[in-house]
Amino acid sequence: MSKKPAFTYVDLFAGCGGLSLGLESQGGKLIVAVERSDMAAETFYHNLVRPLSSKDEWQRYVSQSTETQVAEGVLVKELRSLLDSKKAMKIVVDADPDLVVGGPPCQGFSLAGKRNPEDIRNQLPWQFLELVEKSKPKMVVIENVVGMRHKFSADDNGDVFNQLQQALRETRPGYVVQGVQVNALHFGAPQHRPRLMIIGLRKDIAEKKKITSSGALWSSDFIDNVNGVIPPLAPIPTIRSEEIRTVGEAINDLQAKPRKLSRGTGFLAEMSPNYWGLNTSGEITNHVDRVHQDKTQSRFRLYQYLASQGIDARIVGIASEKATAAERKTIEAKLSTAVLPAKSPDGRVLATTKNDLVDLICELRTKKHSQRVLNWSEPARTVVTIGDDYVHPFEPRTFTVRELARFQGFPNGFEFRAKETTGGLNRRTDVPQYSQVGNAVSPFLARAVGKLVHSLLN
Repeated sequence: MSKKPAFTYVDLFAGCGGLSLGLESQGGKLIVAVERSDMAAETFYHNLVRPLSSKDEWQRYVSQSTETQVAEGVLVKELRSLLDSKKAMKIVVDADPDLVVGGPPCQGFSLAGKRNPEDIRNQLPWQFLELVEKSKPKMVVIENVVGMRHKFSADDNGDVFNQLQQALRETRPGYVVQGVQVNALHFGAPQHRPRLMIIGLRKDIAEKKKITSSGALWSSDFIDNVNGVIPPLAPIPTIRSEEIRTVGEAINDLQAKPRKLSRGTGFLAEMSPNYWGLNTSGEITNHVDRVHQDKTQSRFRLYQYLASQGIDARIVGIASEKATAAERKTIEAKLSTAVLPAKSPDGRVLATTKNDLVDLICELRTKKHSQRVLNWSEPARTVVTIGDDYVHPFEPRTFTVRELARFQGFPNGFEFRAKETTGGLNRRTDVPQYSQVGNAVSPFLARAVGKLVHSLLN
């Protein structure tokens, strides 16, 4: 006889499954996930519903009706398709979900939008709330980027975040709502990843349990730095400041030549599929080194050297095609503290004199300013959807899908499906592996949310 789940949930705008993975680890049971990208949905289905044996099997699945897909656990269509299907909605409503979660795109959302259904920017958050109103879950969690707190135009009546909180409060049968700003770093991820969340508890349950909102945005911190009382509707951080996870600890075992780490926090043990309740072998997948042209590798080596000297990598964007004397002088001034000869971590001598180094910087000039070398001894920067924004600390390459997935907290055995990268116009529609990782909710943060839901509903 199967164990009764701690709670049941619906995951909207589900992506590859980071949020669901964390919820499942705390006893959550999926009713249905909705994800319009067949690439991201393939990863979700393969890891969290049923392993796929072939691409053809997935294509057959995607061709099924809305009702059939909902019954099987993953709807690979727009949320509107679910809301417009009486049979599919009956499956969801009859399942009586305890929780509805998701990250609807919220840019441009406003309460006035309900009165202006033509404004496409408003449709997805309102569709999310429409499903909440129809299914009446005990709890609601909305996740989004920190930019939700800012006005998007002069016409906005207040920031999107506050308006969305108010909209959830007013969604029948009514919710007590807590806004939180959380960083996955405080929950175990080796990555700075600030996010906003709106956590709602149905009014009747909140009154029964005497749970209220703090009335103000609560921000997470390391356990030992948390000031005051953590609101009852906020996830509880799990990491102390001295236990901070780093790039090195996250990926050292994946390197051809692992390095000696100064300390460990138990992160690797948490990369076991068992820790997350996954029934997989734990095989390392998606770990294929990117192939770069010689000039690109040379630029990466230069970036690594500049990072070791504390010099801003944007120096490589100063020179024009034919560097002027003034540009060279500006570059030289920024190199005043540079130690020569200039060497990359893999032992290459890049330049022996200041003049040679200026020549090299001019030769490798680029207007792409987003590339940064990650520090081995610090947490990663926020993982993004473009795979080539971050450079490895010691090798002249960008990170593999698996390495970036480690920064997010995806365990071994969680396999990313579909193609690895995309380009050109396909970027608008494709969600390849790098984008899946960059778009995901950190499973570590999701795990803490699952723990909160479990404690409030049981």
